[in-house]
Amino acid sequence: MSKRICEMTVEELIQPGSHSYGDCGLHYYAVGKGASAKVPEALRTLGCRKPFVVMDHNTLEAGGRKVMAVLDAAGIPYTSFVFPFEGHIEPDEMAVGAVTLAMDPSCDILLAVGSGVINDCCKVAAHAAGKPSMVVGTAPSMDGYASNSGSMIRNRVKVSLYNACPQAIIGDTDILKTAPDIMLKAGVGDMLAKYVATCEWRIAAMVHGDPYDEEIAEMVRRALAKIVALSDKLLQRDDEALAAVFDGLVISGLAMAYAKNSRPASGLDHYFSHMWEMKALRLGQASDLHGIQVAVGTQLALWLFENMLTIDQVDVPRAEAAMKAFSVEKWEADVKRIFGSVAPEILRIERETKKNDPEGHARRLALITENWGEIRRAMKEELPSRQEIIALMRRLEMPVTPKDLKLSREDTQDALRGSRDIRDKYLVSSLLWDMGMLDEAVERIPYDC
Repeated sequence: MSKRICEMTVEELIQPGSHSYGDCGLHYYAVGKGASAKVPEALRTLGCRKPFVVMDHNTLEAGGRKVMAVLDAAGIPYTSFVFPFEGHIEPDEMAVGAVTLAMDPSCDILLAVGSGVINDCCKVAAHAAGKPSMVVGTAPSMDGYASNSGSMIRNRVKVSLYNACPQAIIGDTDILKTAPDIMLKAGVGDMLAKYVATCEWRIAAMVHGDPYDEEIAEMVRRALAKIVALSDKLLQRDDEALAAVFDGLVISGLAMAYAKNSRPASGLDHYFSHMWEMKALRLGQASDLHGIQVAVGTQLALWLFENMLTIDQVDVPRAEAAMKAFSVEKWEADVKRIFGSVAPEILRIERETKKNDPEGHARRLALITENWGEIRRAMKEELPSRQEIIALMRRLEMPVTPKDLKLSREDTQDALRGSRDIRDKYLVSSLLWDMGMLDEAVERIPYDC
């Protein structure tokens, strides 16, 4: 009897014909001590002969020199590029443009040495150039290694650009263990978001018509359980824990590739982070690592869910009254205040998606009312207690609240209010709006524990 995909290792998942979800694009995977020595084998497997190696100043030292030494020893020609930008690199048009302008056209694959931003920029640039990409990870800090999307900033708005999964992923624990504590914590934070993501995915299927796949959801649940179980050993730089966590993060990315969207891995928690990142970008300020902000967003989302679980039945008159009182003018004023110079893009998104349309609201409200028992069941089955997650974060000495991130109460409230406007993705904030409860949630959401 064949295995379910949630029972397969990464190596089994990428074998041709091993399941019915199709080829995600990943054809070579290696993780473990000294795994960077397998870069030449990965290139041969992919039929590539000359990589374009992309790094920043930090990943050059963390793993780039080691990768280039492996290529030199194997006699493999390559061209290298190190981002010239100082400080944090934003995954935007400038970063992708820098990679594209520096790309040696004689190279037949982009080899990213890094984690989130560098991997995403290489995915986008490689897809545009019609070339494959591969990555040697430098930190188990995020779940996007194997996804077929890049979390990018386009027109100053955070978007997921769907392109292609890297064809090879290598996690050398000798490199991964050199990552700063904060990046290891960020990986745990990014995985904690999966509790909310799977719950919202089930709700979105009932209310918004999003396709839901239980097998893919179970992949994510098992990967999350592994990360949580090993989170303490991760900070001890244990090779087995690093490899297991890297595996879990890659499996989460594969889940997104199989689902062909980010629903298995990203929910309101990510949108808190997106809102804070977008504001920091507008103000020219640095923001915390995505996974760190996502973890804070997770505990905030859990607070919202725990409040919703106290509701035995939907107050339809309240929801209808809120829709009747909805003011387009006030909503647009809020968008302009919250999003500033990005507001025209947010208004354009609403013209296309019509999330505020009364007829759409009536349809969703009817489905919420009809399925409220199942919606509450999804919350109970998928979500841990908020205090349990706060305790885990404190054990790892992670920031827990928006105040810990030096964000203001208004930043927290604006992030919740604006989260449903960034894209056409049904979140718990969308559910609250449909039920006429978002304004109250915005006023009450905790800024500090």
